[in-house]
Amino acid sequence: MAASIKDVAREAGVSIATVSRVLNDVDVVNEETKKKVLEAINKLGYRPNIVARSLKTQKTRTIGIIIPDISSQFYPEIVRGAEDVANIYNYNIMLCNTDLDPEKEMEYLRVLKEKMVDGVLYMSTSLEANILELINELQLPVVLVETTSKAADIPSVSIDNEKAGFDGVDYLIKKGNKRIAYIGTHEDAENASALRYIGYKKALEDNSIDLNEDIVYFGGLKAQDGYEAMENILQKENIDAVFCASDEIAMGAINALRDKGINVPGDVDVIGFDDIYSASIFYPKLTTVAQPMYDMGSVGMRMLIKIINKQEVDQKNYVLRHRIVERNSCKK
Repeated sequence: MAASIKDVAREAGVSIATVSRVLNDVDVVNEETKKKVLEAINKLGYRPNIVARSLKTQKTRTIGIIIPDISSQFYPEIVRGAEDVANIYNYNIMLCNTDLDPEKEMEYLRVLKEKMVDGVLYMSTSLEANILELINELQLPVVLVETTSKAADIPSVSIDNEKAGFDGVDYLIKKGNKRIAYIGTHEDAENASALRYIGYKKALEDNSIDLNEDIVYFGGLKAQDGYEAMENILQKENIDAVFCASDEIAMGAINALRDKGINVPGDVDVIGFDDIYSASIFYPKLTTVAQPMYDMGSVGMRMLIKIINKQEVDQKNYVLRHRIVERNSCKK
């Protein structure tokens, strides 16, 4: 039979109220008494009734994490950073995968509210008005990771995606490239990768290179999208470089170039975005704009836990540093 809180109190020689204070980390219990209670808990193998405890405290010590695509190598690294911090502070994780579907995002937000999670770490490919309205309506503490919201004042952790896009394209230009294709998300989309297209256009403008819409392709962020985009572009124009809004796009684009007998980087330079694990083992090894994925998750989780516990956060919108990782898909 499982030990009860009464058994713990009896073993430690204290009241049930004292055990409850230790479990809820209330400061009024002295260290010696707290030690006795914790020893009794360990000895008896006591596990608190989470449902009863959450009804009393209005906290479940559970945090929801919403990600758009569990098959992507990008999001698991963010989740790992978030989970490591959650474990330090004794929070459990409830992971929700939306399959890039805004309706599923909204449904998961409702489910997490019903499950009484203490807060949500939210990664979205589509921060549309109805999703922002729902976040506000549910009154859940939320921290955005990877992206930011122009329309709502929601805490966030991201990189400067526009500047990162600019730096990636400027890197290609400094290699002597002028006919630089873009494959990725349209600038009107409410997500992080859309800002990379704005950076792409600005880099061309600052280097006095005209935008050629025939070598711009809007679509998804997967390898198949990159392959199809590259086929489409090659039917219209010759290019000497490609800026891709994700590493997966870059891998698909390289495969399409290879199938056409076009060498990378001998004939065309290709730069990706994210620095997922496969970027370092793909052939050719991928030059990419790296995001600090693990840090994005860990910083976001620390911020969310502070907000949940009504502690002051140093800043509301963290912008972490990106960097260019040089490998073999661009000329030296």
